[in-house]
Amino acid sequence: MLTAADLSTGTALEETNRFLMGLSADARVAWAIEHTPGLHVVTSSFGVQAAIMLHLVTQHAPGIPVVVVDTGYLFPETYQFMDTLTSRLNLNLVVCRAELSPAWQEARYGKQWEQGIDGIKAYNHRNKVAPLDAKFDALGVTTWFTGLRREQASSRAETPFIDVAAGRVKVQPIADWTKQDVHRYLELHALPYHPLFERGYVSIGDTHSTRPLTLGMTEDETRFGGLVRECGLHVKSEGGV
Repeated sequence: MLTAADLSTGTALEETNRFLMGLSADARVAWAIEHTPGLHVVTSSFGVQAAIMLHLVTQHAPGIPVVVVDTGYLFPETYQFMDTLTSRLNLNLVVCRAELSPAWQEARYGKQWEQGIDGIKAYNHRNKVAPLDAKFDALGVTTWFTGLRREQASSRAETPFIDVAAGRVKVQPIADWTKQDVHRYLELHALPYHPLFERGYVSIGDTHSTRPLTLGMTEDETRFGGLVRECGLHVKSEGGV
C-alpha cells in the first residue's frame, strides 16, 4: 500500500509517475485502487468530459463516492447532466455546499466574482475549496481521483499521474490524454459530452463566470474572463484539497 507519506519522501513520487506513464488509463485506475489507501473517492464537476472518469473509476470501484461541489450557480444543463449520469452509471453521488446559500452570500458579500482577482478567489474558497475540504474530512478520504488533463489549460501542463495534496493521494489517470483520446473513449462507450458542449462551451463552471469559446479566445479566457483559471481545488498554494 502506497500512502501519501510514502510518496512525500525521496524519489518515490517521481518513480511512481514514471511507472504509471507506461500503463493505460484503465490500468492506472486499477493499480491505484489496489495500491493506494482507502477511502477512495472521485471528484467531478460534471463538466464537458465528466463521463470518462466516472465510467473509468466505477468500472473498478462500483459504489465509490462521487463528490460534487454545488455552488448553487451551476447551469440547468449541468444539474440535468448529473441526473443523467447518476442514473446511467448508478453513481453514489455525494453533494457538498457552502454553509451560506447563494442569496445570503450575495447579501453579505455582494457578487464576489465581479470584484477582481481577490473577490474571485474568496468566492471560490467559500463555495468550492472549503466545502470540499470539509466533506473530505467528514468522509475520511485518503485517496481521490480527478479527471485533470495537461491539455486543458496552461496551469495544468505539468499535471502528474499521481501526487500528494493536503496529505491525501491524488490520482489523475488521464493526465496525458488529448482531445482525440477523450472523443474516442466517449464514442467507444457511447457516453455523452455535457449538453452545452455543442453550444461552444469547452470548460463549464458557474453561469455567472463561464463563456463559450469564440474566435480569438483561449480556453483559459472562458472562465472568469481569463482572470483566474483554477478555482482553487487543484492549486496547493491556495489550500485546495
